[in-house]
Amino acid sequence: MKKAFEKAQQFGKSFMLPIAVLPAAGLLLGIGGALSNPNTVLAYPFLDIAWLQAILTIMSAAGSIVFANLPIIFAVGVAIGLARSDKGTAGLAAMIGYFVMNSAINALLLLTGELTTDNLAGAGQGVSVGIQTLETGVFGGIVVGVVAAILHNKYNKIELPQVLGFFGGSRFIPIVVSFISIFIGAMLFVFWPYFQLFINQLGSIVTSTGEIGTLFYGFILRMIGPLGLHHIFYLPFWQTALGGSMEIGGKLTNGTQNIFFAQLADPTTVQYYEGVSRFMSGRFITMMFGLPGAALAIYHCSKKKNKKVVAGILLSAALTSFLTGITEPLEFSFLFVAPLLYVVHAVFDGFAFMLADILNITVGQTFSGGLIDFILFGVLQGAGKTNWPYVLLVGVPWFFLYYFSFKFLIKKMNYKVIGREDEEQVAEQVQATDRAKTVVQGLGGAGNIEIVDCCATRLRVTIKDESLVQDEIIKQTGSKGIVKKGTGVQIVYGPQVTILKNEVEEYLEG
Repeated sequence: MKKAFEKAQQFGKSFMLPIAVLPAAGLLLGIGGALSNPNTVLAYPFLDIAWLQAILTIMSAAGSIVFANLPIIFAVGVAIGLARSDKGTAGLAAMIGYFVMNSAINALLLLTGELTTDNLAGAGQGVSVGIQTLETGVFGGIVVGVVAAILHNKYNKIELPQVLGFFGGSRFIPIVVSFISIFIGAMLFVFWPYFQLFINQLGSIVTSTGEIGTLFYGFILRMIGPLGLHHIFYLPFWQTALGGSMEIGGKLTNGTQNIFFAQLADPTTVQYYEGVSRFMSGRFITMMFGLPGAALAIYHCSKKKNKKVVAGILLSAALTSFLTGITEPLEFSFLFVAPLLYVVHAVFDGFAFMLADILNITVGQTFSGGLIDFILFGVLQGAGKTNWPYVLLVGVPWFFLYYFSFKFLIKKMNYKVIGREDEEQVAEQVQATDRAKTVVQGLGGAGNIEIVDCCATRLRVTIKDESLVQDEIIKQTGSKGIVKKGTGVQIVYGPQVTILKNEVEEYLEG
């Protein structure tokens, strides 16, 4: 079980590199697509300026190309995320493997006479990186990325006979990945149509469960969040046919997020895809309103002598949740000391998703449910397309629901949440220049560390001996929480974690 957690956390964090490019692309597509849409220009004539529309059109195109090439982005990103060293070679090998896989599928379609020229979407085919192939989407990219990383980790130090020595080590990886990718393409050619049919049927089951299914989706998503495995859970709904399929502009598009952004770039869209209301929009209610209400409750329950320090910590965490939708800094302030509060939070989050589904709130997102995405993909798109005013209508009561529920439970159960501990709160003890050294020390020293990586908010480390980890030392670096399962350790810092990860890697190299 511990080994499974370690592997799962590595797999989950490998998604974060390709996901990290989505906010920037989403900003370009959101602003450019919204303000260059003919309906928007008609409603706001002051936008009808030739040079301004030219810039907005370029922005929209720049954002669209990222979402149109997500499979290869995931192939490269996952390979880099899972590779233990020489990550650039792993990424290059994955990219080559993705080309080869699709070329193999194209050749097999041609040889069997199944390569169609009409209605590609109906035949389950599409064009990826200029190659007509089966529409495997992000799934195909992830498969190639995982295989490339496995082969890289196993063979990147291989020694060949002297006559072939030039092709040893890292140079061997693109060769072996290319060879194996031919077989991946052949297997997908045979099995993918059946798998796609299965996914479509599974998606139909999820859809048929209606609002109750949406409630459980939100609840499960929140409950597995502390383990850092939520990316594995929601990505299939966002990026594969499990989240629905729709033909847009003559092309079959799979996955809730992909459908939303395809519609965002389509000027004929009148109402965004209903799957957005099931698998995305509920986040805005929780992250922009619910959790800030919880933060206020925790502040009001703190001891008077601690309020000054607590106010700074909670205000920062609440603003992070409200603006960006990153919730871990706030959630980890009560998760371990009051797990019942987290269960209540997960139930409320499930109901938030259900209400978003019932009210057909179709505000999409690139990364998470904060104010930035809400403005871009809700307000700017218009109430008619997204029903965004309902987020405010539900969100305000949700703020008070969280506030009074958390305040009641904290006082009733006498939970020692931040500010209610017996000792006085102290500020961060370690200077920024010493953080990396302290983190390494808390993890049992450099010799105890095997892999260092991070996701959006957590430092994710694989260690050799879990008994050497010292939580108290790690807490001196400003961590919001620590999750340990066997040799897998996750330390929550917040969105600035990438800086700390680089500092730790530089310290280890030095």
